[in-house]
Amino acid sequence: MADVFRVLAQIGTTITVLLVLAALLIWAERRLLGLWQDRLGPNRVGPFGILQSVADMIKIFFKEDWVPPFAEKPVFIFAPCVVVITMLMALAVVPFTPTLAIVDLNVGLLFFLAMSALAAYSTILAGWSSNNKYSLLGGMRSAAQMISYDVFMGLSLMGVVMLAGSFNLREIVLAQQGLWYIVPQFLGFLVFLVAGLAESHRLPFDLPEAEHEIIAGFHTEYSGMKFGLFFVGEYLGVLLIAAITVILFLGGWQGPWLPPFVWFVLKTALLVAFIILLRAALPRPRFDQLMSIGWKLMLPLALLNLMITGAVALAGGL
Repeated sequence: MADVFRVLAQIGTTITVLLVLAALLIWAERRLLGLWQDRLGPNRVGPFGILQSVADMIKIFFKEDWVPPFAEKPVFIFAPCVVVITMLMALAVVPFTPTLAIVDLNVGLLFFLAMSALAAYSTILAGWSSNNKYSLLGGMRSAAQMISYDVFMGLSLMGVVMLAGSFNLREIVLAQQGLWYIVPQFLGFLVFLVAGLAESHRLPFDLPEAEHEIIAGFHTEYSGMKFGLFFVGEYLGVLLIAAITVILFLGGWQGPWLPPFVWFVLKTALLVAFIILLRAALPRPRFDQLMSIGWKLMLPLALLNLMITGAVALAGGL
């Protein structure tokens, strides 16, 4: 019984911390974008504007939670929950240190890929259930984008699996003690990072909900807390992609002098800052260009990386 309470407390603490981090990430992104684009960003509410996210959350809680009369109500309400649930489930298998993780699965990498694929249902169901043509088109864009880049994401990780000989995320980190996989798997790292940006709808791949492209995409009809769940899910996705990239390619918690958890947090924070910088620096492609990048560039690179890794593994007797 004590073990059950310990596990429940660990799960509750982790979920609370992740949701707070997602809220802080909204503030951090606005501050960093302000710095890089030579403007102020939030700076009025609290020190350095840090309470701006709290004010925004309070506003969302008290906004009218409207459901369109023409929508499929049960699906409309459930859709925003899907992305938050899948992101939290995927983060459950992330090993922050050798001993700190909610669950240590032998197939942790496969579980992450499964949860990231299920997240596509959130946008698809949201677009369809809204019974709005613009929302439906945004959902169809999202489906095409996420399903396509799921393929490249999975293929880009097979080289890592070959080198580590395991789908267990903890064992993958331990296998990088001599050399981080970003060196032998640099092509896989590039493909995975691009696919991760597309999966989490981050610029320059935020086409499903790009305001000037197609109103507000799949969440056109959403307001209040349901809209807030989409927002939180996106930032949880950013944290997830950064954390998984650190584990698979940047040695996870490994590093000299500092404690393992500090190394993991530092690497993840730097990668999150890089993802935010891309938003400030890169233009948004057209949707046809986005799909062409995936199938004409990312897929060949992922297959090339897989073939080279397989050839090297066979030649070296791995």
